[in-house]
Amino acid sequence: MNLVKTSVLSFIATVIKLLSVLVINKAVAIYIGPAGLALVGQFQNFIQLVMVAAQGAISSGVTKYTAEYGKDNERIPILFSTAGKISLISSVVVGIGVAILSEFASLHFLKSIEYSYIFVIFGFTVVLFVINNLLLSILNGLKEIKTWVIINVIQSIYSLIFTTLLIVWLGLDGALIALVTNQSIILVIVVWMLKKHQVIKLESFKNAFDKPEAKKLIGFAAMAITSALTVPITHLVIRGYIGETLDWDQAGYWQAIWYISTMYLMVVTTTLSVYYLPRLSELTDKSEIKKELIAGYRLLLPITILMAITIFFLKDFIIWLLFTEEFAPMRELFMWQLIGDTIKLSSFLIGYILIAKAMVKIFIFKEIFIALVFIFLSIYLVSLLGLVGVVVAYALTYLLNFIFLVIVYRRYNYQGGMRV
Repeated sequence: MNLVKTSVLSFIATVIKLLSVLVINKAVAIYIGPAGLALVGQFQNFIQLVMVAAQGAISSGVTKYTAEYGKDNERIPILFSTAGKISLISSVVVGIGVAILSEFASLHFLKSIEYSYIFVIFGFTVVLFVINNLLLSILNGLKEIKTWVIINVIQSIYSLIFTTLLIVWLGLDGALIALVTNQSIILVIVVWMLKKHQVIKLESFKNAFDKPEAKKLIGFAAMAITSALTVPITHLVIRGYIGETLDWDQAGYWQAIWYISTMYLMVVTTTLSVYYLPRLSELTDKSEIKKELIAGYRLLLPITILMAITIFFLKDFIIWLLFTEEFAPMRELFMWQLIGDTIKLSSFLIGYILIAKAMVKIFIFKEIFIALVFIFLSIYLVSLLGLVGVVVAYALTYLLNFIFLVIVYRRYNYQGGMRV
């Protein structure tokens, strides 16, 4: 499946997911408010941290090697079995840990011990999240985009109905309960849809644990763990600094603008994860890789720029549509956030080469360095400029990230590869 077809199918799934997120965010804004939105953001970052640890941080590796091997390769059942065992053991261990540390986690992330029961529920359901994500990673690697899209559409519709109802009935508690239980029902649907699949079947997960396959996945685990730690922790630190230095309503404004970025960039980033990782993984010719990058920039960068410009001119309408009048002060954040988004997308296109070609050391260094730059620039510029400083820091950080990745790509392209 080529880039355009993949983009169209992923666009369908993304639009439905966007509509779902829009309604959910509106419900959060109405029933919980800016401070509540900030807490929801804190909890989502916690979930990100837990999920990568619970999966053994191997999702990208599963997608890469499934695509690289091909569905008829004899290594496929060995890969699936090894990945399944890593995921199951990791999720059980992490789930138990989350449940045991529920009071500490509730106090640390949600500023109150009263939400500890949410973490207990999450501890029991995390294994369902992990199994679901493993199956979706395999589908991605097999490039069965239509099935992947159908599952994601069902997930978005279910999440919309279930989450919105819980928010209306239970407020913040409802939003948190929805976040930790959505995958339970979705997994049942996924398993039912794959019951007659020729490759994803129970027999494919019954092989013994294979050390060579595990070793390959460990490199991706290192990269995924680095991202899982740096991105949420960076946001936790910055959001906490804003909340404590300015106030938690302003932290909520930053969370709101971040939600907007996440939602509209989904149109592009979904295509990147669904198409580019499998495609770049199977390519070995550098001229072909260059063609794919150029095609990606020609298709996805203009779309991103157009969306960013449109959002900037419609910012007041978007605030009214997605949030409430309480969020009006966030309008000053749009310009620099959207500039940062455009640069970020440009970085992502090149950055996928680091993942697809397993450049582990470079990827880890880059992620840690960029996270530290974002934190320190945010603290400095927020103290200097107020809340707008955090979005200026975001744009400057990803400009530096883009420059770094261009240098890495040029070395990869002209110096015989950099498989480190």
